Amino acid sequence: MGAGGSASERAQEARRHERELREQLRAAQREARRWEAASEGERKVAAQLLMLTRRGWRLLVDRRWPGTRAANVDMLLVGPGGVFVIDVKNWRAAPEAGDGHLTAGRQRRDGEIGKLLAVTRVAEGALASLGLSPVAVQPLMVFAGRSFSGTLGRVRLLGEREVGPALIAERTRLGAAMIRAIAGHLEQVFPAYEASSVPAERSGAKAPASSPPSQAETLFDIEGLRDAAMKAALRGPVEQWMTFLHPDQVALVRRNWAGPARVSGPAGTGKTVVALHRAAHLAQRTSGRILYVTFASNLPRVQSTFLRTMSPAVADRVEFRSLHSWARKFLAERGIAHRLHGGRAEDAFSRAWVRCGRHSVLSVLDPSPCYWREEVDCVIKGRGITRFEEYATLRRHRRRTNLRRPHREAVWALYEEYERVRAERGVHDFNDVLSLALAEARARPGRSPYAAVIADEVQDLTLVGVCLLHALVGDAPNGLLLVGDGQQAVYPGGFRLSDAGIDVRGDRGQVLRTNYRNARQILHAALAVVAEDAFDDIDGTRIAGLRDVDLTYHDGQVVRSVSRTPAEQDAALLAALRTRGEASWPDSALLCRSKRETDHYRRLLDRAGIEQCSLERYDGRPVPGVKLGSYRRAKGLEFKHVYLPDHTPALACGSVDDDIAREREELSRTQLFVAMTRARDTLWLGAVRREPGG
Repeated sequence: MGAGGSASERAQEARRHERELREQLRAAQREARRWEAASEGERKVAAQLLMLTRRGWRLLVDRRWPGTRAANVDMLLVGPGGVFVIDVKNWRAAPEAGDGHLTAGRQRRDGEIGKLLAVTRVAEGALASLGLSPVAVQPLMVFAGRSFSGTLGRVRLLGEREVGPALIAERTRLGAAMIRAIAGHLEQVFPAYEASSVPAERSGAKAPASSPPSQAETLFDIEGLRDAAMKAALRGPVEQWMTFLHPDQVALVRRNWAGPARVSGPAGTGKTVVALHRAAHLAQRTSGRILYVTFASNLPRVQSTFLRTMSPAVADRVEFRSLHSWARKFLAERGIAHRLHGGRAEDAFSRAWVRCGRHSVLSVLDPSPCYWREEVDCVIKGRGITRFEEYATLRRHRRRTNLRRPHREAVWALYEEYERVRAERGVHDFNDVLSLALAEARARPGRSPYAAVIADEVQDLTLVGVCLLHALVGDAPNGLLLVGDGQQAVYPGGFRLSDAGIDVRGDRGQVLRTNYRNARQILHAALAVVAEDAFDDIDGTRIAGLRDVDLTYHDGQVVRSVSRTPAEQDAALLAALRTRGEASWPDSALLCRSKRETDHYRRLLDRAGIEQCSLERYDGRPVPGVKLGSYRRAKGLEFKHVYLPDHTPALACGSVDDDIAREREELSRTQLFVAMTRARDTLWLGAVRREPGG
């Protein structure tokens, strides 16, 4: 006989299971009949929800339901998918298909929705002390005797037939201990509600393995529950971990700020997770749209997937965009012509360099045009400077090279020639797109469709970009949230928030200090790379490279592999991937310094038969293979295992000015630091021991 039994035995088992389900349903229906004031349709909905209590869910029913219709909300349901505040309606008029609006009178509808949301807010506030994110508390309106699925703002609308399957299909957020603790806490907060379940003695079925908690069990250990929640998140796929909000950060997500605010902190302190949950929280409480922007073009896809998984009811009201793609869309909507062409703009600069730069004093400091292209892009145009007098005395943040006046005059001549050639060719560069959008936003204030703007990895934006985002919402309460860390800036140039007219002093500047991501060994290895590199943060403070961080995660390892040749290193890398096993690959990333190196390792993995997914295409959904991409593309992401082949930062060319060389090497170390801190459990560091002169 096979492990699954014979066909007849399987059929008998299926019939037995069906009989048990029918007995349980009859018991649930008998329990629901206690609520005499409820209609037959409402009792059918209640019976479905009572069935879930056989799976470990907890159901609290308004005591007033049996005798009065004065109850605001009928039920509170706690299960693996979160907390559901449920209002059951027996309205004859069903919601209109497709748009989620009710055919009943608008005033009646809005009043009932208002009651449901009011109770939801009370539940959220009550559960904040347990560290439960607001996205885990969901308002739900169920229509007895109807078949329907839709949304109305934050409220999810379901018919009687859809409610059970929808609740069971919810992603798992809570473990059994947390479910019991939350239900016990809600009973104290809502004394008008009582626990209800299917009595085992009536159903004829065996009692579940976990009996209802005693009074003593409701006196739960909050710290223990928080630790259990974090351990459960660590065990899951890395995508689930990247949306885990530590209970200590819930208050930050819910905070009311009187104006623009900033969340900063070292790598691994959960800044992006806070930003994502903040976006969902704001979308639940405002009627306008929420704009969530970042510099990298791959991150919006990932973050959009995460939010849709976390809070599908409000996901369509949060717009995820890279800053430049959003600016282009904004200009198109306002009817403003722009001709962005990166390749032609690059060619325009090359011609300007040949005419004004190659034989100037700039070539003495650095004969390559790359540094001077960055100076024009990040310092002059990135800060919106249009007059030499401004540039002549400008403090060049994150640029170590001391440019005297002759050098600055030469840079300005290069800039003007570039602008002349670019305009002559009729093309714009990326900075021009942001400047055009900023001018339009300032020319027509008050036309922004956004209730709030969140900028992630803000240290990688330009001053013009930050001014543009500020112009969309101004200093409105809870309007602008800037998230990022100056130590993780992977692009040259910089700015100060004060330059943008943004004040986040006092309680509007929150610094996170607890690292939830990296194992101790990994973080110490990463910090050693930048220990001597003090940096200027965007709020104007000078911070040491070796920062004090509180650690919560200690199980991990750093593996160092030194090879004699590149081929030997490639073999060691493949061996490390195979040793850890194919099951680990979906949670792993192979990160490279350049596109050339990325292409090399793509071919290597292909030849070895190891499946891979480019970070350029990754959208936040679990993939079967190793993720592959550059250090920069890995920003904002996390992985259980990170592999960094040939990771040693390259030294600058000897013909370059010493200050420029130090600046480049420091930027290279910062990029390496960012790549290393993407690792949670394992960091594999490969290196090739090259002989001097080899």
